Amino acid sequence: MARFTLPRDVYHGKGALEALKTFQGKKAIVCVGGGSMKKFGFLDKVVSYLEEAGLEVKVFEGIEPDPSVTTVMKGAAVMAEYQPDWIVAIGGGSPIDAAKAMWIKYEYPEITFEEMCKVFGIPTLRQKARFCAISSTSGTATEVTAFSVITDYDKGIKYPLADFEITPDVAIVDPELAETMPPKLVAHTGMDAMTHAIEAYVSTANCDYTDPLALHAIQMIQRDLVGSYQGDMEKRDSMHNAQCLAGMSFSNALLGIVHSMAHKTGAIFADYGAHIIHGAANAMYLPKVIAYNAKDETAKARYGVIADYMKLGGDTLDEKVALLIAYLRKMNDDLNIPQSIKNYGADSYPTEQGFVPEEVFLERLPEIAKNAILDACTGSNPRQPNQEEMEKLFKCCYYDLEVDF
Repeated sequence: MARFTLPRDVYHGKGALEALKTFQGKKAIVCVGGGSMKKFGFLDKVVSYLEEAGLEVKVFEGIEPDPSVTTVMKGAAVMAEYQPDWIVAIGGGSPIDAAKAMWIKYEYPEITFEEMCKVFGIPTLRQKARFCAISSTSGTATEVTAFSVITDYDKGIKYPLADFEITPDVAIVDPELAETMPPKLVAHTGMDAMTHAIEAYVSTANCDYTDPLALHAIQMIQRDLVGSYQGDMEKRDSMHNAQCLAGMSFSNALLGIVHSMAHKTGAIFADYGAHIIHGAANAMYLPKVIAYNAKDETAKARYGVIADYMKLGGDTLDEKVALLIAYLRKMNDDLNIPQSIKNYGADSYPTEQGFVPEEVFLERLPEIAKNAILDACTGSNPRQPNQEEMEKLFKCCYYDLEVDF
Protein backbone atom coordinates (compact mmCIF):
# COMPACT_ATOMS: atom_id res chain seq x y z
CA MET A 1 0.00 0.00 0.00
CA ALA A 2 1.23 3.50 -0.89
CA ARG A 3 0.03 6.90 0.25
CA PHE A 4 -0.54 10.15 -1.65
CA THR A 5 -1.01 13.22 0.56
CA LEU A 6 -1.48 16.89 -0.28
CA PRO A 7 -2.88 19.89 1.61
CA ARG A 8 -6.65 19.75 1.85
CA ASP A 9 -6.87 23.13 0.08
CA VAL A 10 -4.53 24.75 -2.42
CA TYR A 11 -5.58 28.32 -3.26
CA HIS A 12 -3.79 29.50 -6.38
CA GLY A 13 -3.71 32.42 -8.80
CA LYS A 14 -3.47 36.15 -8.26
CA GLY A 15 -5.42 37.28 -5.23
CA ALA A 16 -5.28 33.84 -3.59
CA LEU A 17 -3.98 35.50 -0.42
CA GLU A 18 -7.54 36.65 0.26
CA ALA A 19 -8.44 33.06 1.19
CA LEU A 20 -7.16 33.99 4.67
CA LYS A 21 -10.37 35.99 5.15
CA THR A 22 -12.28 32.70 5.36
CA PHE A 23 -10.23 31.14 8.19
CA GLN A 24 -12.05 30.18 11.36
CA GLY A 25 -10.31 30.23 14.72
CA LYS A 26 -9.31 32.35 17.69
CA LYS A 27 -5.58 33.04 17.43
CA ALA A 28 -3.07 32.95 14.60
CA ILE A 29 0.70 33.28 14.76
CA VAL A 30 2.35 34.48 11.54
CA CYS A 31 5.92 33.25 11.00
CA VAL A 32 8.03 35.27 8.58
CA GLY A 33 11.67 35.76 7.63
CA GLY A 34 13.57 38.90 6.77
CA GLY A 35 12.11 42.17 5.53
CA SER A 36 10.91 41.40 2.01
CA MET A 37 7.38 40.30 2.90
CA LYS A 38 7.01 43.39 5.10
CA LYS A 39 8.70 45.65 2.53
CA PHE A 40 6.34 44.63 -0.26
CA GLY A 41 3.23 44.85 1.92
CA PHE A 42 2.35 41.15 1.99
CA LEU A 43 2.83 40.72 5.73
CA ASP A 44 0.40 43.56 6.43
CA LYS A 45 -2.11 41.97 4.06
CA VAL A 46 -1.85 38.61 5.81
CA VAL A 47 -2.38 40.17 9.24
CA SER A 48 -5.26 42.31 7.94
CA TYR A 49 -7.04 39.38 6.25
CA LEU A 50 -6.71 37.19 9.36
CA GLU A 51 -8.04 39.99 11.57
CA GLU A 52 -10.90 40.46 9.13
CA ALA A 53 -11.68 36.76 9.70
CA GLY A 54 -11.94 37.52 13.42
CA LEU A 55 -8.62 36.10 14.61
CA GLU A 56 -6.21 37.67 17.07
CA VAL A 57 -2.80 37.80 15.36
CA LYS A 58 0.80 37.67 16.63
CA VAL A 59 3.84 37.97 14.34
CA PHE A 60 7.06 35.98 14.86
CA GLU A 61 9.65 37.48 12.53
CA GLY A 62 13.34 37.29 11.77
CA ILE A 63 13.58 33.62 10.74
CA GLU A 64 16.96 33.36 9.02
CA PRO A 65 17.82 31.69 5.71
CA ASP A 66 18.70 28.04 6.44
CA PRO A 67 16.80 28.17 9.74
CA SER A 68 18.54 26.86 12.82
CA VAL A 69 17.53 24.48 15.58
CA THR A 70 17.85 27.47 17.94
CA THR A 71 15.29 29.50 15.98
CA VAL A 72 12.91 26.53 15.94
CA MET A 73 13.07 26.18 19.73
CA LYS A 74 12.64 29.93 20.21
CA GLY A 75 9.56 30.04 17.96
CA ALA A 76 8.04 26.99 19.64
CA ALA A 77 8.43 28.69 23.02
CA VAL A 78 6.56 31.75 21.73
CA MET A 79 3.79 29.48 20.44
CA ALA A 80 3.61 27.66 23.78
CA GLU A 81 2.97 30.98 25.51
CA TYR A 82 0.57 32.38 22.88
CA GLN A 83 -1.40 29.16 22.18
CA PRO A 84 -2.45 29.76 18.54
CA ASP A 85 -4.91 27.50 16.75
CA TRP A 86 -3.56 28.61 13.34
CA ILE A 87 0.11 28.74 12.37
CA VAL A 88 0.55 30.79 9.19
CA ALA A 89 4.01 30.81 7.58
CA ILE A 90 4.81 33.26 4.79
CA GLY A 91 7.95 33.67 2.71
CA GLY A 92 10.49 31.37 1.12
CA GLY A 93 11.26 27.84 2.16
CA SER A 94 13.10 28.93 5.31
CA PRO A 95 10.26 30.48 7.36
CA ILE A 96 7.84 27.76 6.27
CA ASP A 97 10.29 24.97 7.11
CA ALA A 98 11.07 26.58 10.47
CA ALA A 99 7.38 27.00 11.28
CA LYS A 100 6.73 23.32 10.49
CA ALA A 101 9.39 22.29 13.00
CA MET A 102 8.05 24.81 15.55
CA TRP A 103 4.61 23.28 15.06
CA ILE A 104 5.90 19.83 16.09
CA LYS A 105 7.62 21.22 19.19
CA TYR A 106 4.55 23.32 20.08
CA GLU A 107 2.27 20.30 19.98
CA TYR A 108 4.79 18.01 21.71
CA PRO A 109 6.94 20.13 24.08
CA GLU A 110 8.96 17.13 25.29
CA ILE A 111 10.10 16.04 21.81
CA THR A 112 13.80 16.49 21.02
CA PHE A 113 15.21 17.66 17.70
CA GLU A 114 16.78 14.21 17.24
CA GLU A 115 13.33 12.63 17.61
CA MET A 116 11.89 15.11 15.11
CA CYS A 117 14.49 13.93 12.57
CA LYS A 118 13.22 10.34 12.70
CA VAL A 119 11.86 9.76 9.19
CA PHE A 120 8.08 9.35 9.23
CA GLY A 121 8.19 9.13 13.01
CA ILE A 122 6.47 12.37 14.04
CA PRO A 123 3.43 11.94 16.31
CA THR A 124 -0.07 13.04 15.28
CA LEU A 125 -0.32 16.81 14.89
CA ARG A 126 -3.37 19.13 14.77
CA GLN A 127 -4.12 18.58 18.44
CA LYS A 128 -3.52 22.31 19.04
CA ALA A 129 -3.21 24.05 15.66
CA ARG A 130 -3.63 23.82 11.92
CA PHE A 131 -1.02 25.04 9.46
CA CYS A 132 -1.16 27.37 6.44
CA ALA A 133 1.85 27.94 4.19
CA ILE A 134 2.19 30.88 1.79
CA SER A 135 5.19 30.61 -0.51
CA SER A 136 6.95 33.68 -1.91
CA THR A 137 9.59 31.76 -3.86
CA SER A 138 9.26 29.32 -6.74
CA GLY A 139 11.36 26.34 -5.75
CA THR A 140 11.11 24.55 -2.42
CA ALA A 141 7.34 23.88 -2.68
CA THR A 142 7.37 23.37 1.06
CA GLU A 143 3.83 24.75 1.06
CA VAL A 144 2.61 21.35 -0.22
CA THR A 145 5.24 18.93 1.08
CA ALA A 146 5.82 16.56 3.95
CA PHE A 147 9.33 17.93 4.43
CA SER A 148 11.26 20.60 6.31
CA VAL A 149 15.00 21.27 6.34
CA ILE A 150 16.59 22.58 9.54
CA THR A 151 20.30 23.37 10.03
CA ASP A 152 22.34 22.35 13.04
CA TYR A 153 25.06 25.01 12.92
CA ASP A 154 27.13 23.29 15.61
CA LYS A 155 27.56 20.35 13.24
CA GLY A 156 27.32 22.31 9.97
CA ILE A 157 24.67 19.86 8.73
CA LYS A 158 21.18 20.33 7.30
CA TYR A 159 18.66 17.79 8.53
CA PRO A 160 15.50 16.99 6.56
CA LEU A 161 12.40 16.33 8.66
CA ALA A 162 10.04 14.01 6.80
CA ASP A 163 6.50 13.05 7.74
CA PHE A 164 3.06 13.48 6.17
CA GLU A 165 1.99 15.02 9.50
CA ILE A 166 3.80 18.26 8.55
CA THR A 167 2.08 18.56 5.17
CA PRO A 168 0.24 21.89 5.54
CA ASP A 169 -3.55 21.98 5.83
CA VAL A 170 -3.75 24.97 3.48
CA ALA A 171 -1.33 26.12 0.78
CA ILE A 172 -1.65 29.55 -0.81
CA VAL A 173 0.17 29.79 -4.14
CA ASP A 174 -0.22 33.45 -5.14
CA PRO A 175 2.16 34.47 -7.97
CA GLU A 176 2.11 38.13 -6.91
CA LEU A 177 4.50 37.20 -4.08
CA ALA A 178 6.93 35.47 -6.46
CA GLU A 179 7.12 38.55 -8.69
CA THR A 180 9.24 40.22 -5.99
CA MET A 181 12.09 37.68 -6.24
CA PRO A 182 15.51 38.98 -7.36
CA PRO A 183 17.03 37.17 -10.38
CA LYS A 184 19.58 35.10 -8.40
CA LEU A 185 16.79 33.72 -6.23
CA VAL A 186 14.74 32.94 -9.36
CA ALA A 187 17.67 30.93 -10.74
CA HIS A 188 18.40 28.94 -7.58
CA THR A 189 14.81 28.18 -6.63
CA GLY A 190 13.99 27.29 -10.22
CA MET A 191 16.76 24.70 -10.43
CA ASP A 192 15.68 23.36 -7.04
CA ALA A 193 12.23 22.79 -8.58
CA MET A 194 13.73 21.11 -11.66
CA THR A 195 15.73 18.82 -9.39
CA HIS A 196 12.61 17.98 -7.38
CA ALA A 197 10.72 16.96 -10.50
CA ILE A 198 13.53 14.90 -12.04
CA GLU A 199 14.44 13.14 -8.79
CA ALA A 200 10.78 12.39 -8.07
CA TYR A 201 10.33 10.84 -11.52
CA VAL A 202 13.28 8.44 -11.14
CA SER A 203 12.80 7.78 -7.41
CA THR A 204 12.17 4.19 -6.39
CA ALA A 205 8.94 5.45 -4.75
CA ASN A 206 7.46 6.97 -7.94
CA CYS A 207 3.94 5.94 -8.91
CA ASP A 208 1.08 6.69 -11.31
CA TYR A 209 -0.05 9.56 -9.08
CA THR A 210 3.34 11.31 -8.93
CA ASP A 211 4.63 10.79 -12.49
CA PRO A 212 2.26 13.16 -14.36
CA LEU A 213 2.96 15.96 -11.89
CA ALA A 214 6.72 15.53 -12.28
CA LEU A 215 6.69 15.40 -16.08
CA HIS A 216 4.39 18.40 -16.48
CA ALA A 217 6.48 20.39 -14.00
CA ILE A 218 9.64 19.56 -15.99
CA GLN A 219 8.02 20.79 -19.22
CA MET A 220 6.86 24.01 -17.58
CA ILE A 221 10.27 24.70 -16.00
CA GLN A 222 12.01 24.02 -19.33
CA ARG A 223 9.65 26.49 -21.00
CA ASP A 224 9.59 29.23 -18.37
CA LEU A 225 12.57 29.29 -15.99
CA VAL A 226 15.15 31.11 -18.11
CA GLY A 227 12.52 33.64 -19.25
CA SER A 228 11.46 34.19 -15.63
CA TYR A 229 15.11 34.79 -14.74
CA GLN A 230 15.28 37.36 -17.54
CA GLY A 231 12.29 39.25 -16.11
CA ASP A 232 9.24 37.88 -17.98
CA MET A 233 6.52 38.14 -15.31
CA GLU A 234 4.10 35.88 -17.16
CA LYS A 235 6.72 33.15 -17.04
CA ARG A 236 7.46 34.06 -13.40
CA ASP A 237 3.79 33.43 -12.57
CA SER A 238 3.86 30.10 -14.41
CA MET A 239 6.99 29.01 -12.54
CA HIS A 240 5.15 29.50 -9.25
CA ASN A 241 2.68 26.82 -10.36
CA ALA A 242 5.39 24.58 -11.84
CA GLN A 243 7.39 24.41 -8.62
CA CYS A 244 4.22 23.58 -6.69
CA LEU A 245 3.45 20.67 -9.02
CA ALA A 246 7.04 19.43 -8.60
CA GLY A 247 6.53 19.64 -4.85
CA MET A 248 3.31 17.64 -4.98
CA SER A 249 5.24 14.96 -6.86
CA PHE A 250 8.34 14.73 -4.68
CA SER A 251 6.45 15.00 -1.41
CA ASN A 252 4.91 11.65 -2.30
CA ALA A 253 7.56 10.06 -4.55
CA LEU A 254 10.48 11.25 -2.40
CA LEU A 255 13.87 12.41 -3.71
CA GLY A 256 17.39 11.11 -4.28
CA ILE A 257 21.07 11.73 -3.65
CA VAL A 258 21.23 15.14 -5.36
CA HIS A 259 19.40 16.38 -2.30
CA SER A 260 21.40 14.18 0.08
CA MET A 261 24.58 15.73 -1.25
CA ALA A 262 23.20 19.29 -1.21
CA HIS A 263 22.00 18.91 2.39
CA LYS A 264 25.43 17.83 3.58
CA THR A 265 27.48 20.46 1.75
CA GLY A 266 25.22 23.49 2.27
CA ALA A 267 26.66 24.71 5.57
CA ILE A 268 29.75 22.53 6.01
CA PHE A 269 32.15 25.18 4.63
CA ALA A 270 30.54 28.13 6.45
CA ASP A 271 33.81 28.73 8.32
CA TYR A 272 35.26 29.78 4.95
CA GLY A 273 32.76 32.60 4.60
CA ALA A 274 29.73 31.30 2.71
CA HIS A 275 27.14 28.59 2.24
CA ILE A 276 26.63 26.61 -0.94
CA ILE A 277 23.07 27.75 -1.62
CA HIS A 278 20.72 24.78 -1.80
CA GLY A 279 19.31 25.40 -5.28
CA ALA A 280 22.76 26.07 -6.71
CA ALA A 281 24.10 22.89 -5.11
CA ASN A 282 21.28 20.91 -6.71
CA ALA A 283 21.97 22.52 -10.08
CA MET A 284 25.68 21.60 -9.91
CA TYR A 285 25.17 18.05 -8.65
CA LEU A 286 22.14 17.04 -10.77
CA PRO A 287 24.01 16.35 -14.06
CA LYS A 288 26.61 14.23 -12.20
CA VAL A 289 23.97 12.23 -10.34
CA ILE A 290 22.03 11.59 -13.56
CA ALA A 291 25.20 10.12 -15.10
CA TYR A 292 25.71 7.98 -11.99
CA ASN A 293 22.09 6.80 -11.73
CA ALA A 294 21.85 6.07 -15.45
CA LYS A 295 24.05 3.00 -14.89
CA ASP A 296 20.82 1.54 -13.47
CA GLU A 297 18.70 0.41 -16.44
CA THR A 298 15.34 1.38 -14.92
CA ALA A 299 16.59 4.86 -14.07
CA LYS A 300 18.17 5.22 -17.52
CA ALA A 301 14.83 4.42 -19.18
CA ARG A 302 13.05 7.00 -17.05
CA TYR A 303 15.64 9.67 -17.87
CA GLY A 304 14.94 8.78 -21.49
CA VAL A 305 11.24 9.50 -20.96
CA ILE A 306 12.14 12.89 -19.46
CA ALA A 307 14.34 13.68 -22.48
CA ASP A 308 11.47 12.73 -24.79
CA TYR A 309 9.02 14.95 -22.91
CA MET A 310 11.53 17.79 -23.24
CA LYS A 311 11.87 16.98 -26.99
CA LEU A 312 15.65 16.81 -26.74
CA GLY A 313 16.08 14.18 -29.47
CA GLY A 314 18.40 11.18 -29.43
CA ASP A 315 17.87 7.68 -30.83
CA THR A 316 19.26 5.56 -28.01
CA LEU A 317 18.83 5.84 -24.26
CA ASP A 318 22.51 6.71 -23.90
CA GLU A 319 22.08 9.59 -26.34
CA LYS A 320 18.96 10.81 -24.54
CA VAL A 321 20.70 10.79 -21.16
CA ALA A 322 23.66 12.67 -22.62
CA LEU A 323 21.35 15.27 -24.17
CA LEU A 324 19.48 15.69 -20.88
CA ILE A 325 22.75 16.28 -19.02
CA ALA A 326 23.93 18.75 -21.67
CA TYR A 327 20.61 20.62 -21.53
CA LEU A 328 20.76 20.99 -17.74
CA ARG A 329 24.36 22.22 -17.89
CA LYS A 330 23.31 24.80 -20.48
CA MET A 331 20.50 25.92 -18.13
CA ASN A 332 23.10 26.43 -15.40
CA ASP A 333 25.12 28.60 -17.79
CA ASP A 334 22.04 30.60 -18.77
CA LEU A 335 21.20 31.13 -15.09
CA ASN A 336 24.79 32.10 -14.11
CA ILE A 337 25.18 29.07 -11.85
CA PRO A 338 28.62 27.39 -11.60
CA GLN A 339 29.13 23.83 -12.85
CA SER A 340 31.32 22.75 -9.92
CA ILE A 341 32.18 23.45 -6.29
CA LYS A 342 35.71 24.44 -7.34
CA ASN A 343 34.26 27.33 -9.35
CA TYR A 344 31.55 28.31 -6.85
CA GLY A 345 32.21 31.82 -5.56
CA ALA A 346 31.20 33.11 -2.14
CA ASP A 347 28.53 35.18 -3.93
CA SER A 348 27.28 31.95 -5.65
CA TYR A 349 28.43 33.07 -9.10
CA PRO A 350 30.99 31.24 -11.27
CA THR A 351 34.59 32.18 -10.59
CA GLU A 352 38.03 30.81 -11.41
CA GLN A 353 38.72 29.83 -7.80
CA GLY A 354 35.74 29.28 -5.54
CA PHE A 355 35.52 29.86 -1.81
CA VAL A 356 36.05 26.18 -0.87
CA PRO A 357 39.81 25.38 -0.89
CA GLU A 358 40.72 22.05 -2.45
CA GLU A 359 42.62 20.80 0.60
CA VAL A 360 39.68 21.64 2.90
CA PHE A 361 37.25 19.85 0.59
CA LEU A 362 39.44 16.73 0.47
CA GLU A 363 40.00 16.76 4.23
CA ARG A 364 36.26 16.91 4.97
CA LEU A 365 35.18 14.66 2.10
CA PRO A 366 34.98 11.31 3.98
CA GLU A 367 32.70 12.77 6.66
CA ILE A 368 30.55 14.63 4.10
CA ALA A 369 30.14 11.45 2.03
CA LYS A 370 29.25 9.40 5.12
CA ASN A 371 26.59 11.92 6.16
CA ALA A 372 25.17 12.09 2.62
CA ILE A 373 24.73 8.31 2.56
CA LEU A 374 22.84 8.54 5.87
CA ASP A 375 20.59 11.37 4.63
CA ALA A 376 16.85 10.65 4.49
CA CYS A 377 16.77 11.23 0.71
CA THR A 378 19.29 8.49 -0.12
CA GLY A 379 16.94 5.55 0.45
CA SER A 380 14.75 6.33 -2.57
CA ASN A 381 17.62 6.95 -5.00
CA PRO A 382 17.80 4.44 -7.92
CA ARG A 383 21.36 3.42 -7.00
CA GLN A 384 22.64 3.04 -3.45
CA PRO A 385 26.19 4.42 -3.32
CA ASN A 386 28.78 3.04 -0.95
CA GLN A 387 31.35 5.27 0.76
CA GLU A 388 33.87 4.99 -2.07
CA GLU A 389 31.30 5.81 -4.76
CA MET A 390 29.90 8.77 -2.83
CA GLU A 391 33.37 10.20 -2.37
CA LYS A 392 34.11 9.76 -6.10
CA LEU A 393 30.80 11.43 -6.95
CA PHE A 394 31.61 14.41 -4.74
CA LYS A 395 35.03 14.68 -6.39
CA CYS A 396 33.33 14.80 -9.79
CA CYS A 397 31.15 17.62 -8.44
CA TYR A 398 34.17 19.49 -7.07
CA TYR A 399 36.40 19.22 -10.13
CA ASP A 400 33.63 18.95 -12.79
CA LEU A 401 34.77 15.49 -13.95
CA GLU A 402 32.90 12.92 -16.02
CA VAL A 403 31.08 10.25 -14.01
CA ASP A 404 32.14 6.85 -15.37
CA PHE A 405 31.30 4.47 -12.52
